[in-house]
Amino acid sequence: MTGDVQQPRSRRLSSWTTRRWLRVGVAASLVVLTLLGVAGTWVLGRTQSISNDLTDVRSPSLSTAFRLETAMVNQETGIRGYGLTGIPEFLAPYRQGIVDQKAHIRSIEELLQGDPARTNDLAAVQDAVDRWQEDIAEPVAAAPPGSPSPLAAERVANGKAAFDEVRVALENQQEKLRADRVQARADLQSMMSLRNWVFGAIALVMIALAALVFEGLRRGINRPLESLGADARIIAAGDFDHPITPTGPADLRRLSGEIDFMRRRLVRELAFTEEARLRLDAQSADLQRSNAELEQFAYVASHDLQEPLRKVSSFTQLLQRRYGGQLDERADQYIDFAVDGANRMQILISDLLNFSRVGRVHNAQQSVDLDTVLDEALAALSVSVEETGATITHDRLPSLVADPSQMVMLWQNLIGNAIKFHRPGESPRIHVTAVQEAGLWHFTVTDNGIGIPPEYAEKIFVIFQRLHTKDTYSGSGIGLAMCKKIVEFHGGTITIDPDYRNGTRMMFTLAPEPPQSPALSALPEATRANAEPAL
Repeated sequence: MTGDVQQPRSRRLSSWTTRRWLRVGVAASLVVLTLLGVAGTWVLGRTQSISNDLTDVRSPSLSTAFRLETAMVNQETGIRGYGLTGIPEFLAPYRQGIVDQKAHIRSIEELLQGDPARTNDLAAVQDAVDRWQEDIAEPVAAAPPGSPSPLAAERVANGKAAFDEVRVALENQQEKLRADRVQARADLQSMMSLRNWVFGAIALVMIALAALVFEGLRRGINRPLESLGADARIIAAGDFDHPITPTGPADLRRLSGEIDFMRRRLVRELAFTEEARLRLDAQSADLQRSNAELEQFAYVASHDLQEPLRKVSSFTQLLQRRYGGQLDERADQYIDFAVDGANRMQILISDLLNFSRVGRVHNAQQSVDLDTVLDEALAALSVSVEETGATITHDRLPSLVADPSQMVMLWQNLIGNAIKFHRPGESPRIHVTAVQEAGLWHFTVTDNGIGIPPEYAEKIFVIFQRLHTKDTYSGSGIGLAMCKKIVEFHGGTITIDPDYRNGTRMMFTLAPEPPQSPALSALPEATRANAEPAL
């Protein structure tokens, strides 16, 4: 039966959350502290009350009773002297004693107004004093001065017995006031001892309460959180199969369970991600192999096509020179078409060969002064510059670690395009800028040409893509594609400024150093050795 009762109670306690434990703990602490405060307040109040009674009532009452006795002695001395001598000066102590007597009685009445027993003692003193004054003192004081009268001498003699009654009443009053003061002192000492014990007990209870709260927080919150943190660190170190053990209040156990659920979910996601990564690695390897094969194919194809195409071009030109004008007009037209097609095919194959060489053959990384590179590109474009009257200006350009030949091709294509696509009847004006931001160099090439519509911003960088016919503007459509490949090979990006409307503004970035140094394509040495000299 006891076990059955304890089990539901244990289950109820295990369902308590941290907030509920804290609420119960705070409420219990407040109750204990309130009881301690009430006990301490009562002890302090009682001690203060007894101390005030001792200092403000008992001691002043006793000292005033002594002064009252002195006043009565002065009265009795004055009356006895006057009755025996008849000298008026003896009445002065008597009359002053009356004044002091009344003052001291009023003072004692005020001090003892809450004590009926001591008030009765004062009344007994007052009755004895009144009888003595009425029977002895007043008749003697009323006697004529000058000489002692027989009546006064007789009353003074009889007054000793009456004044003894006053003395007895005063002594009885003083004895009881003295006993009250002794009792008050004893009560004060006892209460001070009780106060010390109570405050000592309060201190011990508060220390025990603080220790209990600390231990409760350590066991209920700190220890579960430390256990959760230890499990989390083990998981963060790579042991994702390590389970999280729920401990502590219900909400912390729920938190541990949710984190463990998240761990299991992450384990599943990691397994899926690892599987996907392996597939991607395999696909990436296949893609790299395919790209390498495609690059090798483009290189070999463009190289091997040079010789037969050169023969076709040479013999069609010989045919044109030898038989031009000897055949009919249609034959001359066919020969012209053949010569033009062969020449354009040679240009396309040459450009394709240069495009395939970017990052393969042209890969001599070294420090390059772009001012010098730009001058070399302008020297190669000197004929076009002179024919069009182009004006080319540039800011101070930086030095980079790059391939010099690729940089020359980059500037030559960008400046060449800006010159080629100028507005009819207007000389090209081209300006080059360079600014370093966020670890990259940002370049712009701005011209006043015909411009590029924003919808073609991506198309112009695709190989062999043209926006104009070959009759309007010459070219193979591979220049900007080569620029894109060179820029990306050097860790940058290239695009046009869609907001620029007074021509074209090409924007590209270059890293101070290439992000990596790609290896040369794995062409067979014999193929490269035999292919290069034939170009």
